Amino acid sequence: MMKTERLFDGNTDRYAFDFNLCTAAKGYAQVDTSQDAWYFGTWANPLRLQIVNYCEGDLTVQEAENAAEFVAELRQVKAWNEAQGHKFHGIDPMCRPELEAAFRELGLGDLLH
Repeated sequence: MMKTERLFDGNTDRYAFDFNLCTAAKGYAQVDTSQDAWYFGTWANPLRLQIVNYCEGDLTVQEAENAAEFVAELRQVKAWNEAQGHKFHGIDPMCRPELEAAFRELGLGDLLH
């Protein structure tokens, strides 16, 4: 079962994640959608099997127990966004070949952009 931690930090924005907490150097890729903004963002780490979502101060950190669970959750993120009318642009491995390779090994190559 996916381990989920929920926190709140009203004194930050998504850029704290882009430039510090969830950087490509730390193994994170951006999960890009049409709803991305200074108050919203999602990142995925294929090495730690972790998904981080920031929305208006609410922070959700999910850690999968295994690769299959991680893959299923990322596919659910895509499906949910599309069901809500948000375009799912794809997972951006941030020009990191090792991140791109990790997503491909997990069977998520079709979600990369």
